[in-house]
Amino acid sequence: MDTSTVHLAMAALVGASLVAVSAYYMHRKTLNQLLEFAKTVEREREDISEGEESPQPQHSKKRRGQHFRWKGNGYYRRGSASLPDVTVISGGFDGEEKRNGPVNVDGIPPGLPRLHTLPEAKRSGSLIRPTSPKSPSASAFESIEGSDDEDNITDSSKLDITYLHTNGNAGPNLPDHINANGEAMQIAASSMIRSHSIAGDLHGVQPDPIAADILRKEPEQETFARLKISPSEVPLPDEVEVYVVLQECLEMRKRYVFKEAVAPWEKEVISDPSTPKPNPDPFFYAPEGNSDHYFEMQDGVIHVYDNKDTRRELFPVADATTFFTDLHHILRVIAAGNIRTLCFHRLNLLEQKFNLHLMLNADREFLAQKSAPHRDFYNVRKVDTHVHHSACMNQKHLLRFIKSKLRKEPDEVVIFRDGTYLTLKEVFESLDLTGYDLNVDLLDVHADKSTFHRFDKFNLKYNPCGQSRLREIFLKQDNLIQGRFLGELTKEVFSDLAASKYQMAEYRISIYGRKQSEWDQLASWIVNNDLYSENVVWLIQIPRLYNVYKEMGIVTSFQNILDNIFIPLFEVTVDPDSHPQLHVFLKQVVGLDLVDDESKPERRPTKHMPTPDQWTNVFNPAFSYYAYYCYANLYTLNKLRESKGMTTIKFRPHSGEYLYYLAQIGLAMSPLSNNSLFLDYHRNPFPMFFLRGLNVSLSTDDPLQIHLTKEPLVEEYSIAASVWKLSACDLCEIARNSVYQSGFSHALKSHWIGKEYYKRGPNGNEIQRTNVPHIRLEFRDRIWREEMQLVYLGKAIIPEEVEK
Repeated sequence: MDTSTVHLAMAALVGASLVAVSAYYMHRKTLNQLLEFAKTVEREREDISEGEESPQPQHSKKRRGQHFRWKGNGYYRRGSASLPDVTVISGGFDGEEKRNGPVNVDGIPPGLPRLHTLPEAKRSGSLIRPTSPKSPSASAFESIEGSDDEDNITDSSKLDITYLHTNGNAGPNLPDHINANGEAMQIAASSMIRSHSIAGDLHGVQPDPIAADILRKEPEQETFARLKISPSEVPLPDEVEVYVVLQECLEMRKRYVFKEAVAPWEKEVISDPSTPKPNPDPFFYAPEGNSDHYFEMQDGVIHVYDNKDTRRELFPVADATTFFTDLHHILRVIAAGNIRTLCFHRLNLLEQKFNLHLMLNADREFLAQKSAPHRDFYNVRKVDTHVHHSACMNQKHLLRFIKSKLRKEPDEVVIFRDGTYLTLKEVFESLDLTGYDLNVDLLDVHADKSTFHRFDKFNLKYNPCGQSRLREIFLKQDNLIQGRFLGELTKEVFSDLAASKYQMAEYRISIYGRKQSEWDQLASWIVNNDLYSENVVWLIQIPRLYNVYKEMGIVTSFQNILDNIFIPLFEVTVDPDSHPQLHVFLKQVVGLDLVDDESKPERRPTKHMPTPDQWTNVFNPAFSYYAYYCYANLYTLNKLRESKGMTTIKFRPHSGEYLYYLAQIGLAMSPLSNNSLFLDYHRNPFPMFFLRGLNVSLSTDDPLQIHLTKEPLVEEYSIAASVWKLSACDLCEIARNSVYQSGFSHALKSHWIGKEYYKRGPNGNEIQRTNVPHIRLEFRDRIWREEMQLVYLGKAIIPEEVEK
């Protein structure tokens, strides 16, 4: 054996000896510490048994200068010289803030705030540690004797009398239910919705005592930890000026928003929100006769009079000069540095408040969701609030449909090209393709890297196999076969939605404004193909393509487009017999949208813009120019339709963040679509908007180009949940937002999310229908009310019903 080998062996032996000696002394030191701790615990127990009042255990080590002190009602408060005191208050939904014992709000929060309670006999001599109710393998309470985890040690003599789990017994040894006042009361056997049988457990494992009771009959009675920041926020003089400006902006918005004279819930009182009966004949038309109303177009806006002789204007609307003046005021507000700074600060504070709420209440929200029988994310109603009809199917569905038609109807004459009528088979022969050749890759309708920041290339993805003739045949309703293929494909999509039962959609379909007959053609296509579903409503989208039509010679001025879009709508409203199919179709239309590439830079409109009949140049008007004339005409149209008892149409264009929060304006966001077009997924503002409490929902936009599965809306939710770590409660809250934002009827919303869905906060929630805990909605509502009172300097008047 050489010398080097001996040296290495000796070095290894010495090193191992040193490690062993060190481990021995460390183990001995640990045992001594545990013995000292056990002695301390034993002395405290002896003190308790002698009836002495036991103070809060004082530990020798304090964490980084933080200190805790007892308050009169027995809760912790963290003191700091530089930060306001943050108090955690536990309470229900009766508006009474009860201070319910110690809750740890230091930098390392425990799994649950310590609000568990034991009967008096059990509170005299044992220490407990609450475990997360999410853990299926551990009981709700575990002994911590011998533990060195200081953060999880609580003296049982100081435990609060508020019972966290208002759902039955807290453990196997607790025969009585303890109410919020600390009084014991017997639980009737009939009150238990579900129970466990130990004898029936094949594995011999005792079931979780919480899981035995989590389904309770009254999930509304959850308790939770509330946040109260003290001292109360008092705005500085500079902030007061900002808040006054924000008040003006909010009041300005109220002047423009169309508000129905009688709210839907007042027109139709829902006493039994059971499943509404489907309409047996949605396209039935009964002659109604015309009214005496007279209307005429003036400077791009239609004015309505009671009759042609008196010419008394009925529904005046703000003129263009006033609108653009107010728009410039809003633009100046959002550009002001002090306003941007304050709004940024308030929005960040909202985000942090929500994060703290989750730290304290996430487990309770999860328990509340468990308590709602039958409901989970998959069977709560969710609405796809932004999806274009021509891309409503996925690429595999379109491929199967094309192959099916090529196999079953090859001799159908489908198109007229180059002076010749072509059958479907001849079209594919001209492309040198057969049904066997077709696959998803050859179809090439899916967005890829080439479409990022290239809206023109994205639009080309609507052409199957890159051929505009295939788009005309399969994805257009105004073609040689009168849109029969698209109608059949739409029915298949409707069938998929009906099979899913809990997914709904608002399909956007285009009116271009090239000619007035477009409305009748669209209505005829809907009625003749019997395109109706209880899961679907329609929105009309207006592409901003004036410059294209001007260059093609289709229109001479912007006024032509406004005439083609709005005159038929006023005609059918005054006299339904003039357009009977359009009259029936408009009952299913809930909104009007403007679509185009919003990333294009635009010149800011001036206060005195040319009128539409003066706009004869080849340049496309700015978005705000389109928006005003669509808004003004739609406002007048809705007032007229409302006066005649007809359905109204909301203005919901493509798209100040703080104003969106305060006004709770609904935002439909499509992160996957944006990821393919404009914005990487991880940079999407959706999670930030959601945390801050904006009224956001998820939508698919273009399943044909974006999604891969049969359920694109669930795919959208699934990816968002995975990437942004959204909880089941978050997903259900977003789904509830989507139903509320949508244009579905009052009766359907009452059935889907609760008969009093229009009320603010938890009063408008039914967890049995939405699976959203009252805890979440109470938090959202209370924080929003506090913010509104701050903006209105304590003088905000907030109605209990949401403005609609």
